[in-house]
Amino acid sequence: MTSETSESLTLAVPEPPAPGLPLAGNRIAVHVPDRHNPILQRIMAAVNADDELYTLWYCQNVNAVDRLGMTDHGPVHVQIVANIALRLLRLLLAKGIRPNVVRDHGLTNEDAEVVVVLAALMHDLGMSIHRIAHEEYSLFVAQQKLADILPAAYPDPVVRTVIRSEILHAIIAHRREGRPLTLEAGIVRVADALDMAQGRSRIPFERGELNIHSVSAMAIEKVTLEPGDTKPVRARILMRNSAGIFQIDELLKEKLRGSGLEDYIEVIATIERETEAPLVQIFRL
Repeated sequence: MTSETSESLTLAVPEPPAPGLPLAGNRIAVHVPDRHNPILQRIMAAVNADDELYTLWYCQNVNAVDRLGMTDHGPVHVQIVANIALRLLRLLLAKGIRPNVVRDHGLTNEDAEVVVVLAALMHDLGMSIHRIAHEEYSLFVAQQKLADILPAAYPDPVVRTVIRSEILHAIIAHRREGRPLTLEAGIVRVADALDMAQGRSRIPFERGELNIHSVSAMAIEKVTLEPGDTKPVRARILMRNSAGIFQIDELLKEKLRGSGLEDYIEVIATIERETEAPLVQIFRL
């Protein structure tokens, strides 16, 4: 067990990039804890060198935030989801739970980490086209980008094809009606829902987009993942206001149900303040 699996993880929200085209000085580098996985290191180097991939993240966020008034769906979101997914996988590995790329294909835990990270980074690429059916659009956009990135770590076309297939399955299974068939796909599905802290809704909230999605996301102060007592993983959610229950009961619960991870994750949500933080002073229709 590495220190990355034995310590709890508090999910920090990095600063979003400034508005404008994603030029060299106007973008963030995407990081995950990859120092114990040389395959993942090569993949992440290829990811951060890919200008087209970063531009797709920028375009999907323009559609989400600027045009639809939704929560963040850009490089900050996908980085957080990738880190959550990797953390979930490592906590499960520490309890002896085997990923499907190991069980079904005879590959390694390191390969499973590549699957969950790349699926997390590419799960919303279809938002660069449209919100409607974006999960399906993500498949053919990701297919092209995987052809560019995977050779950096997988010279064998057979292994590369297996990894690509598992990533694409995890992408499509994150949708509302998705039916994950692998541990890795279930992890990505749940990790997407666990990006619920207040920073994700800050932009639409500050622009005056007052709806249950933005207000409830502002109510979530912090999400922490740690080893659980009754299950392998505990997701501890700290709320500023009980409006955050919407994020948990309507969004997280839906993604957790049918993910295959129901027996592995316990969720605890608390408000530790003496009084709830006010989020909205006045609301008009």
